[in-house]
Amino acid sequence: MKFAEQLKKLRSELHLSQDDLASQLFVSRQAVSKWENGDGTPDLKTLVKLAEILHVSLDTLVLGTKPATGDHIDSSVFVYNPTTGLYERRRGVMNFWNFLAQYWWTVIALVATIGAFFF
Repeated sequence: MKFAEQLKKLRSELHLSQDDLASQLFVSRQAVSKWENGDGTPDLKTLVKLAEILHVSLDTLVLGTKPATGDHIDSSVFVYNPTTGLYERRRGVMNFWNFLAQYWWTVIALVATIGAFFF
């Protein structure tokens, strides 16, 4: 669905007139009319404000897509870190051989340091 059609549909669902929407965005009614007719598009700041007023995400407003899962975070992929208050990607368990394959240079540096110390 085009942005112009989506804007008109969402505005109508909230029973807002073009004047009402324009006054909330601090633009003219003609600007809103142009956007709905497909003759122009708002700038990014206005798009963000429009999404807030219409109670939708930018994806829904611009692309017409609905969020598939909302704000659901898959616990098999992410884990909550209470120290930072953020979700972090879960790391897999690394066995010794994976460690050597990924960090071979640290093993060489460690052996060289120990060798220099004893010899």
